[in-house]
Amino acid sequence: MSAANTRTHAAPPDVPRGLAGVIVTDTALGDVRGQEGFYHYREYSAVELAESRTFEDVWYLMFHGGLPDRAESAAFAARTAGLRHLPPDVRDALPAIARAGATAGPLAGLRTALSLFGASAGFRPVYDIDSDRRREDALAVCAAVPTLLTSLYRLGQGLEPVAPRDDLPFAANYLYMLTGEEPEPARAAAVERYLVSTVDHGFNASTFTARVIASTGADTAACLTGAVGALSGPLHGGAPSRALDTLDAIATPERIDGWIRERVLAGERIMGFGHPVYRTEDPRSRMLRSVAQSFGGPLVDFAVEVERQVEAILAELKPGRELHTNVEFYAGVVMELCGLPREMFTPTFCAARMVGWSANILEQAEDSKIIRPAARYVGTPPPRPVPAP
Repeated sequence: MSAANTRTHAAPPDVPRGLAGVIVTDTALGDVRGQEGFYHYREYSAVELAESRTFEDVWYLMFHGGLPDRAESAAFAARTAGLRHLPPDVRDALPAIARAGATAGPLAGLRTALSLFGASAGFRPVYDIDSDRRREDALAVCAAVPTLLTSLYRLGQGLEPVAPRDDLPFAANYLYMLTGEEPEPARAAAVERYLVSTVDHGFNASTFTARVIASTGADTAACLTGAVGALSGPLHGGAPSRALDTLDAIATPERIDGWIRERVLAGERIMGFGHPVYRTEDPRSRMLRSVAQSFGGPLVDFAVEVERQVEAILAELKPGRELHTNVEFYAGVVMELCGLPREMFTPTFCAARMVGWSANILEQAEDSKIIRPAARYVGTPPPRPVPAP
């Protein structure tokens, strides 16, 4: 009898639904420590980076493993700025992509545009190229995505795309391409802090998706297209605009208590509150609250009061559960204050997360082992006779 016939198969281990908390790989890119309310990019606090370094510096950190010095920072910023311009065949196809996705929005269009960009740029499977070539591909696509997103948005609004400017930093150029006007420094700085704070955030669904695809050896554009698809799901990417919709629905301070209690007692989720990992205040929310308060105004005051009352009501009605604002709550407020249209809130998040996804793809590509988990079959026991037609 052959060894194959005598082999016994151990039952696969039981794991939590959704792989919650299961360690699937090692990474040097960062982590989220939910019990502490802390997350980091490599060895640095992500919030501290958002408060003290440029988006390009953090991009460099994620791709190269360390923060750049001044000369390296300037060179990297200039290099990535030069990659913002789209190939003619991609640029010419954007009007058709925008028309086809008129009701779905820029994020849906980005999936098509990313695939086209990768094909136009001649991206090859990460399995077939060396680490330098992989990094070049990742740089190119991360630099081009803001141009793709803003162009798709403007075309969807019946406006002409605005060409990128090489002399503006990442965040300022993004706002410029979106609005056609050079942004005020305070608005550019606020958006940059938001972008840095959302570059990476542990092994969330879209990051895991990107790594699974990378483990097959597929090209960078394919990996990133899959990540965008995962992000588009409302249970993952959500939308900061939904938190603003909550503020709009409440409308006035005297309506907060009744409006929130009714929905909590009905078992509805309060958008902008709660997080699957954090059991303390989301550090991103804390930072963005500070950014919003630096602008001030009625919207900020109302948001702070809603946060105060919602947390008190949740503590009363759901004792023992730590439910605080998540990144969506104040992100929506900050982006509203900075003049971004609500339909561009999640695409803006995507523009930043491209860097984190790409860094994960680069790391995964160094490991040739394909990610191939198992499933437990729970259907009708086989084999059964196939019935006659």
